[in-house]
Amino acid sequence: MKIIDLTDDVSLKRDIEAGTEKQRESVDAIIHQVRDKGDEALRDLTEMFDGVRLDHFFVTQEEIEEAYQNIDDTVLESLRRAAGNIRSFHEKQTRQSWFTTSEDGTLLGQKITPLDSAGVYVPGGKAAYPSTIMMNVIPAQVAGVKDIVMTSPPNKEGKLAPAVLATAAELGITHILKAGGAQAVAALAYGTESVPAVDKITGPGNIFVALAKREVFGQVDIDMIAGPSEVVVLADDYARPDYIAADLLSQAEHDEMASAILVTTSQEVAKKTSIEVEKQLADLPRKEIAQASVNTHGAIYVARSLHEAIEAVNKLAPEHLEVLTERPYDVLGMIRHAGAVFLGPLSPEPIGDYFAGPNHVLPTNGTARFSSPLNVDDFTKKSSIISYSKAAFSRDADDVAAIARLEGLEAHARSIDIRKKGES
Repeated sequence: MKIIDLTDDVSLKRDIEAGTEKQRESVDAIIHQVRDKGDEALRDLTEMFDGVRLDHFFVTQEEIEEAYQNIDDTVLESLRRAAGNIRSFHEKQTRQSWFTTSEDGTLLGQKITPLDSAGVYVPGGKAAYPSTIMMNVIPAQVAGVKDIVMTSPPNKEGKLAPAVLATAAELGITHILKAGGAQAVAALAYGTESVPAVDKITGPGNIFVALAKREVFGQVDIDMIAGPSEVVVLADDYARPDYIAADLLSQAEHDEMASAILVTTSQEVAKKTSIEVEKQLADLPRKEIAQASVNTHGAIYVARSLHEAIEAVNKLAPEHLEVLTERPYDVLGMIRHAGAVFLGPLSPEPIGDYFAGPNHVLPTNGTARFSSPLNVDDFTKKSSIISYSKAAFSRDADDVAAIARLEGLEAHARSIDIRKKGES
């Protein structure tokens, strides 16, 4: 990995992936096809992109039973324990409606209501991502969402991976759609003869999924426009280079666009980590992907002080931040921007990806400056409650009318005036 002195004039940011004009035009065309032709378009597009023509879009009970026969019981138990941890963490995020009353009889408050429905996109193809299902479905369930539709692209036999089906079944998801790409997003957003429209779409996908989510936002809500995965490791002399290298590669193996960065105060740690990365790459099954990621989007930055290193981390605003310093808790208060923070040598990023409980759907591309991990609040909405008493209305009426007339909205003012006369 290339080692860069932070005192140099280096850019810590990379461009946000917005897709090519051709990709955007393709996504727009797909969305219009599904919106206009419903099931027919969804069936044709699934055949075009996934190589299978489906008679039925939704997974059957027989397919669920078959999935259970093809998943190892030990793995299933691990998934159940992970789901328990994730549910326990998210249950602590729940909010209650609240109301307050004044001595004059005014009642004000906020009513918390879960969304009616949500759609969860789960990437498919050659890989299976049960963790994605848990991280998207469980907070929606904790929030109280009643109708959840999960969608994932089928293989050429028209099936989904056993781990995906078993995980969905464990969580009680009964509507599992066999569709992927922009066409699945469009079906969830606008509905078809077979697919119910939802209120919110969450879950990661390729650039076509991301562009489709961007396009349908407004028709439905979305979680975020997720970019490639990122990890930043903040380290001092205390950190072990072999641990750092392993953690950098755990992100680099995601895809060629993933970003793995070390920010350290130690030249020795920087050099040893660079050597370790090459050493560990040698027998990595996804070596070519990880190598491309490291070469294109990886770097080791050496800072003159811990303060300078922390400022660099805050500028990067990473999706995942590992703090491998001698006193990680002392650093935590200075971290302003990070999707998830992993403290100490025994808290590697994969712990958060799969098992600890906090959500792994995190802001990318520096958006941790202003956004948060997927959480229970994302599946609720808030309504303001206002009930004025006679005393409060009499006290405030003239002020309200005055402000309305200041803004040139006479009907607003008259709405107040007519009540003043009626209550006099």
